[in-house]
Amino acid sequence: MTRDLRPTIRDPIVAIIQARMSSTRLPQKVMKEICNKPILWHVVHRLKPSKYIQGIVVATTTEKEDDIIAERCKEWGVHLYRGSLDDVLNRYYQAAKIFNAKTIVRITADCPLIDPEVVDLIIKKYLEEGYDHVGIEQSYPDGLDVEAFSFDALERAWKEAKLASEREHVTPYIWKNKDVFKMGVVKYKEDLSYMRWTVDDEKDFRFVKTVYEAFNCTERVFLMNEILDLLKKKPEIMEINSGTIRNEGYLKSLREDKAVR
Repeated sequence: MTRDLRPTIRDPIVAIIQARMSSTRLPQKVMKEICNKPILWHVVHRLKPSKYIQGIVVATTTEKEDDIIAERCKEWGVHLYRGSLDDVLNRYYQAAKIFNAKTIVRITADCPLIDPEVVDLIIKKYLEEGYDHVGIEQSYPDGLDVEAFSFDALERAWKEAKLASEREHVTPYIWKNKDVFKMGVVKYKEDLSYMRWTVDDEKDFRFVKTVYEAFNCTERVFLMNEILDLLKKKPEIMEINSGTIRNEGYLKSLREDKAVR
């Protein structure tokens, strides 16, 4: 943990990116390189154009294998929190407390095509309409995942969530209690849920790498609509990772909840 180097983010809207090296389907994926930069670097880089995010924090674990994440964050000048491996909800809560977050923007490190304009749509809706939580609807491609929620909602979930799936995936307790929390969602104009832009396995990695290379490895943050135009021109790129189940990790956690019961 970095309590002895207490940070000074004073603004309330903080993006917290969860990242670890111990992914089971694609080990060490957050440090796999696309265009000579780690996936985690791309995620951080693509959040910087946001008009609303005022601080970016990488939340990793205290496991030794995640020392590399801490080292890279130091090199990149990115704020860091280290906490529990399995209780990611606690990791988020402690990071949010330390970095004084009033609004938390949840990002996962397996989304190297995250779109800052989509992120801002979520935050804008959250801020303007007084929600406790706003998320992205599955009409968007898998891999643009973002949620914005209040520290109060996070704190209540932290205190009350009991199931392993609720602790591992941070916000299920909030989703499941719509009578307690005011929930909002942003939908896309058409159903693109069949598109897979996240990185869970080797096929996903090849897909994202191909997309970046199609944009000549530019460090310019190309956006969702540009990727859609590319895929219309070259639909064969989508065949690289077609057929994988969406949110497979969360579904696995739900099965484990039932097994424990």
